Amino acid sequence: MDSAHEQHEADPVEEQRKARDICYALLTARPRSRHELHEALLRKGISAAAADIVLGKFDRAGLIDDAQFAEMWVRSRHTYNGLGRRALAMELRRKGVADEVVAEAVAAVDGDAEEERARELVRKRLRALSGVDETTKIRRLVGALARKGYAEGLAYRVVRDELRAAGNEASALDEPWS
Repeated sequence: MDSAHEQHEADPVEEQRKARDICYALLTARPRSRHELHEALLRKGISAAAADIVLGKFDRAGLIDDAQFAEMWVRSRHTYNGLGRRALAMELRRKGVADEVVAEAVAAVDGDAEEERARELVRKRLRALSGVDETTKIRRLVGALARKGYAEGLAYRVVRDELRAAGNEASALDEPWS
């Protein structure tokens, strides 16, 4: 074993100090889930035991709160990135947020707000698609909404409505699925 590794094992107080400093630095940049912090500490060579001790202290001090993190994440990513509920839930799960916390945070995005954000995205993309045929326009717009996590039915309905509002033909969307 190298002496640095032996020193880590010999000095748990120093390892916890290092873990605490890493957490402070990460949380200064942006809020993070407990899981994100734990993974970052392990990547930086902090033992799982020291990480758990430090994260427990951060929990008790109110410095990490997955529910608060999830609410902030949903609000920010929905507003600024236009993500739909499905994409938001997937991102939060990837960040290690518990399913019940994810469900509660994503439920804060009501259907009307989600639909209005989808409409904004379609209007913005429509300007760049002026010389494109109807089928390609529909495919690109519905695809863009799908990648942002919007449900298929909502995506088709919004694209159809916004194409018609912009004076475009949308007859390809008048199928029974819409």
